[in-house]
Amino acid sequence: MNRYPVWKYAILVIVLLVGILYTLPNFFGEAPAVQVSSAKATVKVDAAVQQRVEDALKAAGVTADFVALEGTSVRARFDTPDTQLKAKDAIQKALIPDETDPSFVVALNLISRSPLWLKALHANPMYLGLDLRGGVHFMLQVDMQAALTKKAESYAGDLRTTLRDKNIRHGGISRDGQTVEIKLRDEATLTAARNLITDQFADLQSTSAPEGSEFKLRVTIKPEATRQVQEQALKQNIVTLHNRINELGVAEPVIQQQGLDRIVVQLPGVQDTAQAKRILGRTATLEVRLVDEGTEARAAETGRGPVPFGSERYVDRNSQSVIVKKQVILTGENLTDAQPGFDGQTQEPTVNLTLDAKGSRIFRDVTRENVGKRMAIVLFEKGKGEVVTAPVIRTEIGGGRVQISGSMTTAEANDTALLLRAGSLAAPMEIIEEFTIGPSLGADNIERGVNSVVWGLIAIAIFMCAYYMLFGMFSSIALAVNVLLLVAVLSMLQATLTLPGIAAMALAIGVAIDSNVLINERIREELRSGVAPQAAIHTGYERAWATIFDSNVTTLIAGLALLAFGSGPVRGFAVVHCIGILTSMFSAVFFSRGLVNLWYGRQKKLKSVSIGTVWKPEAGTAVAKTN
Repeated sequence: MNRYPVWKYAILVIVLLVGILYTLPNFFGEAPAVQVSSAKATVKVDAAVQQRVEDALKAAGVTADFVALEGTSVRARFDTPDTQLKAKDAIQKALIPDETDPSFVVALNLISRSPLWLKALHANPMYLGLDLRGGVHFMLQVDMQAALTKKAESYAGDLRTTLRDKNIRHGGISRDGQTVEIKLRDEATLTAARNLITDQFADLQSTSAPEGSEFKLRVTIKPEATRQVQEQALKQNIVTLHNRINELGVAEPVIQQQGLDRIVVQLPGVQDTAQAKRILGRTATLEVRLVDEGTEARAAETGRGPVPFGSERYVDRNSQSVIVKKQVILTGENLTDAQPGFDGQTQEPTVNLTLDAKGSRIFRDVTRENVGKRMAIVLFEKGKGEVVTAPVIRTEIGGGRVQISGSMTTAEANDTALLLRAGSLAAPMEIIEEFTIGPSLGADNIERGVNSVVWGLIAIAIFMCAYYMLFGMFSSIALAVNVLLLVAVLSMLQATLTLPGIAAMALAIGVAIDSNVLINERIREELRSGVAPQAAIHTGYERAWATIFDSNVTTLIAGLALLAFGSGPVRGFAVVHCIGILTSMFSAVFFSRGLVNLWYGRQKKLKSVSIGTVWKPEAGTAVAKTN
């Protein structure tokens, strides 16, 4: 009746061993390390780079705990921060002989002290969140109106090209905010233009109105397409932020959407917060436009007249005004690589751009059609544009290679290349919230959180053993196994543990012990009814299961709702909460019954069980069923 078959005990042993194996890495702590990753798309980090790192450390007399190739980076672990800093200097000198043109990113990091045999089994510790590890937190606001304006400007260029290809004559195309206005001479041309927009531009809608003897066609983006543009802008910015953080060499970052137009960036363990802020805070996007060289534009450059319609005023790095046309020829989306370098003739710092196939074709056609005219490369940061360079087009430029030069320092060229290489932002962003958590505060949070879980576990175990005797001991062991399995699952999933997660872990202990209380009280009820001990154990577990299942499922539903609709700390709490419910059902029912069956199951003539005092109110006396 109360015996498990061998295969069930085998499952219990395997689960216990796996839980111990994947929980172990969390007890070794973290060690200072140096991480080497690629700074160029053409440079690969492989075993040869690992060997160069090892040779550099050996030459500098620095001893590493280990040097390993992990994914697309090489990591070297050390005993102390002083050794870490010395190793970084040695590796930088060996791998980056020319600091103006770095092929690798050498960054400080923290990695687990787990032994290599655990790493070989892919047993890694949980990631620690910002509140436990220390680091920097940013909240970025995405300018959605700028994204829509940029999209409208792109549509204006596409409409201009399409109307010309279809030989539909118009009196001019202009953009007013997010609306594109097209002047047409007669109603027949208006109808042809509207039909063209309906057929080839599904995301646009148009309205028309007479304007004197002509007609004006107002084209806007449909509401559903507007939402899609905003969603894509947010997603593209998140991807770009990921790329930039990879360039910084940061491991385990948290980058997630918050609300409709905000992005939260958390960089746990970052030691150089100034560099992180400088790179993430800058929101560079690149646009290539033609310079307006008309008479009105030249007058506007000198301040003797207004900016012509269809053009905009920007300043170059010498604070000189440059009037450029609003039509965008190329954007940062057409870039495949950007590297710092030097001009072969003037030896000035430059940024060398490589365009994709589409960008190369457009650039070739534009330069062929505008020989002798100037082309401006405009860099936008936080919505403010600056003309980096505006050279004269001497000849057709093919091959997809463009060089940006101007009044740049070597550091500015490196930063600009990094930002452009990491990807183009679909919309400008601004840091609206920033705070830093020191490592000491994170360590204090870990200590307090762990103490709360441990002392809570001890207090519950003492109460259970005092009240339920041997069954209380079984419940306490099952409770410890529940915590073990919870930590193991979080480690296997490589979940990020935060302070709310530790709170959820403490709550999981209470949920798990509640199931054992239900089981023990059910067994007591059966004993009070005069049922034999073996039958009471069997019936108690069977009848308690339905109640335990219902209560845990309803609690799990609440946890899933938090996971689906929550954000930030709420999601961190929900993840641990949901996993804790599942592990508690296993440990409280399956594992604890295995212990009871192992202890009592083989006793055929069992007369009493150690489950505390069983009261029998109908007899008016208390009968102790304890050994």
